[in-house]
Amino acid sequence: QVQLVESGGGLVQAGGSLRLSCAASGRTFSSYAMGWFRQAPGKEREFVAAISGSGGSTWYADSVKGRFTISRDNAKNTMYLQMNSLKPEDTAVYYCAAKRGLGGYYTPTSYDYWGQGTQVTVSS
Repeated sequence: QVQLVESGGGLVQAGGSLRLSCAASGRTFSSYAMGWFRQAPGKEREFVAAISGSGGSTWYADSVKGRFTISRDNAKNTMYLQMNSLKPEDTAVYYCAAKRGLGGYYTPTSYDYWGQGTQVTVSS
């Protein structure tokens, strides 16, 4: 069982930055690939970024590539999402998720554990 807790959301002006954190419980954090997803009101949950267990591989949605950076610190059982050049369309609840095994990084149903989400609001 893995418990995930997100933090770092808030209100920011367009062009600003935020860093989200996802703290995980348990002693096997490095065995899980991790992902960030987001969900805006009235929309489906969408993939943002993912990172392999070792941190050696990362994947990004086209909409955030070049602006967001995913990373992890396995010694601290924590994953991060550095978000720069934020846009109003980035406004959503951001969720972190954990999965075992390879593949399926872009698909929410591939993930086994989810956090409760943190709100990110970007004003224009």
